[in-house]
Amino acid sequence: MPSLKDIRLRVAGVIEESIVDGPGLRFVLFLQGCRLHCEGCQNPQTWDFEGGTLVPGDEVLARIKADPLIHGVTFSGGEPFEQAEALLPLALALKEQGYHLMAYTGYTLEQLLQKPACRAFLESLDLLVDGPFIKAQKSLELRFRGSRNQRILNIPACRQNGWAAVLDTSNEAVER
Repeated sequence: MPSLKDIRLRVAGVIEESIVDGPGLRFVLFLQGCRLHCEGCQNPQTWDFEGGTLVPGDEVLARIKADPLIHGVTFSGGEPFEQAEALLPLALALKEQGYHLMAYTGYTLEQLLQKPACRAFLESLDLLVDGPFIKAQKSLELRFRGSRNQRILNIPACRQNGWAAVLDTSNEAVER
């Protein structure tokens, strides 16, 4: 596996402190590139695989660690799983230091499990919001999700359950 200083992530942007992109105060990393092009996507500027900025993984880690109030990191996009191999060393370094990790994806858990590079990155996560954004199912009442078809999955419980989907029920707002 490449070291953090050797990997380059194509980054669309960051939010240094967010309370709406997962539980607690989080650093949000928006990755560049997405093949799905969901109608009504809130980040269509992240679709282009040539856009964004190449950033060394160790610089991303240093930026996250610089804020002692941050306890979680969310990978969003674009589609983070398009850069799963490059994200894996960063995710492992963050887990080693005790950060809670979450990702948004337009793919389903079942689709991701069929791709070895995606599976390794998936295993580093605590939560996953999966499924494409569907404009007809959009709801502003959902916590951490944009449309009703999307699931919030407890990844350690999924892994323990033989990779069957296990919804995260740690907050009553999840099931609205």
